[in-house]
This record gives sequence, structure tokens and C-alpha cells, in this order.
Amino acid sequence: MKKFFAIMLVVIMAVAMFAGCQKKNTEAEIAFVTDVGQLMDKSFNQGTWEGCEKYAKEHNKTYSYYQPANGENATDADRFEAMKAAVDNGAKIVVCAGFMQATALTQAAKTYPDVKFVFIDGWPLTDGKDGPVLTNVAPIAYKEEQAGYFAGYAVVMEGFTKLGFCGGGGGDNPACCRYGYGFVQGAEAAAAVKNVNVEINYSWQYGQSFSASPELQTMAAGWYSEGTEIIFACGGSMFASITAAASANDAKVVGVDVDQSGESNTVVTSAMKGLSNSVVWAISKFYEDKWAEIGGVATSLGVNDDAVALPTASWSLKNWTVDEYNTLYNQVKDGTVVVDANYPADMSTFAGEHVTVTVK
Repeated sequence: MKKFFAIMLVVIMAVAMFAGCQKKNTEAEIAFVTDVGQLMDKSFNQGTWEGCEKYAKEHNKTYSYYQPANGENATDADRFEAMKAAVDNGAKIVVCAGFMQATALTQAAKTYPDVKFVFIDGWPLTDGKDGPVLTNVAPIAYKEEQAGYFAGYAVVMEGFTKLGFCGGGGGDNPACCRYGYGFVQGAEAAAAVKNVNVEINYSWQYGQSFSASPELQTMAAGWYSEGTEIIFACGGSMFASITAAASANDAKVVGVDVDQSGESNTVVTSAMKGLSNSVVWAISKFYEDKWAEIGGVATSLGVNDDAVALPTASWSLKNWTVDEYNTLYNQVKDGTVVVDANYPADMSTFAGEHVTVTVK
């Protein structure tokens, strides 16, 4: 009898695993090609995937996802093969996440001119250096500097004065660079209001692949032990390493891309961008025959599109109110407060009166 139940348990587990993965690499109209990291990373990939899933379920469309081969070491060829597999399996629209998709996406768009592609965190792609813009690619970027600004402002108003920023992409990812620069600007603005001095450790170390690692956790733990009170974990699965370090040191974290408060009690707030909603919006343009409005057009979504924000319903801020946040949000929206998106190549050159940035 014990043997029977053991066999049944194996069968049930196998069925469960199949059910959990059945949306991967299957025939589908809507396809998602992931960035580096895991699909369910509680951040960038997951937020994008949830947009594909949401539209598909609400409109009775089939959907699937593709992870390029070789994980964090994926090449442009690996990414193209994932896009090709999506098209071969019937995709009419393919959502591609991350700036590293550009080269493969250019090849795919030229190879499959009748297929539409959404380039999340992207820009208009051209057929060759001086060729025409590829109109079957809809690039969607975000004003991450605004979300970062809100987060930096919030934590300083909360009372934190020793901050950290750990970014993904090795300093070459424009989205993470904008998040980090906005975070520093927000901290400077709040520090000026409170007339306090703020120190920020700033690093791209161990974040090239946006992955969790023992090295990243060790670095974050070192920062915390030396007095850093809160770290902006800006890079997908890097979040796991930084929250682990925070938990061990009774310290705090700022999440990124989506509301990450449910993933760790160390999260004070999150600098969010509307990944899911913007993906739904872009896919809707395709199915409503309005693709010409976004195909080949540079789209950058921010406060005026309600596409960046802090999660007021779940944050654990106690010294800065939702009303005060809404006032700041509206000031950015009406242009009273301007957040600079042109991040410097070297953040150690940031010339703040109240903030000192130390690049690690």
C-alpha cells in the first residue's frame, strides 16, 4: 500500500509540474520572450508576463513564453531562436523584455515582417545603421527616473540617511541607470527639505546578469554592517540576495518594477513601473487594428500616463504620508518638479549639496 501511495505521489507531482509549465513553448497567438533571470522573478520578467497573461485570459487568446537558452549567458543567437520558436508556434505578436533583446529583435523583425513585436525597455529599431525604422516593432520605455525619485525622496523623508543602490546590467542598462539617478535626485531633494546630510553607496557589482548570488549578498551584508540602513535593490532576481542580507542585519530594502512588499518584510516601498498595464495596452493596439499608433514610435511612459508610482496601499512608511506623496506626484506631473533623465556615466560626479555618492 505504501508503494502504491508513493507511486501515486510521483504521478501527482508530475501532473502538477506539467500543469505549471504547460504555457511554455506551446502553440499560441501571444508570446513572451523573457529577459535574463527567471520568469517568475517577482520583478521585471514577471510583471511583463502578467500583462501578456492578463490580456490573453480576458480576450480568450492563447499565450506562451520562451526563455532563451543558456540563461544568464544567453547570446543574441539564443534570443533570436526563442523568437523564431514563438513565430513557428503561431505567435502573431511577440513581447520581448529587456534592452539586451535589441540585436536579436532587429533580426526577427526583418525575418518576420508580418509578425508584430513589443520591445519592453526598448527604442525604435532600424533596418541597418541608416535604414528605415522597423514599424513592426513597438518600443516601450519608462521614465524610471521618476519612480526612483519618489523612492529616494520617500526613504529620506522617512528618516533614513545612509542609503544604498545596487543596480543590474553592470551600468549599461538605461532603465536601471535612470532608476538609480532618480533615486539620488529624490534623496537630495528630501535631504534639502529636512536639512540633513545623506550618504549613498552606489554599485553595479555582481549585477551584470540581474541574478542573485552569494557575492552580492556578501557585499550587501557588508554595507549593512557598516551602517547602511536601506538598499534600493534594482535588478530582477538580485532582490533575493539583498533581502536576505537585510533580514540578517535587521535592515531595509526598496523594491523595483512591481510592488515587492509581499516578498519580504524588509521592503519599505517599491519604485514601480506599469509593466503589466503597458503590455496590455500595446497588445490591445494590435488587436484593435491601431498598431500604426505605436509601431516604430518611441513611447516613454511616466507620471502623465500613470505608469510609474509607489505602492501607497502596501508601503510601511510611517513618517511620510500618502497625501504628501500625492502632492509630490502632482508636482512632477504638472512640471513644478522636474526629474532629470540624463544620468551621468559616473555617479561619483553627482554634485549634491546634501547627498554624497560613493561608487563602490
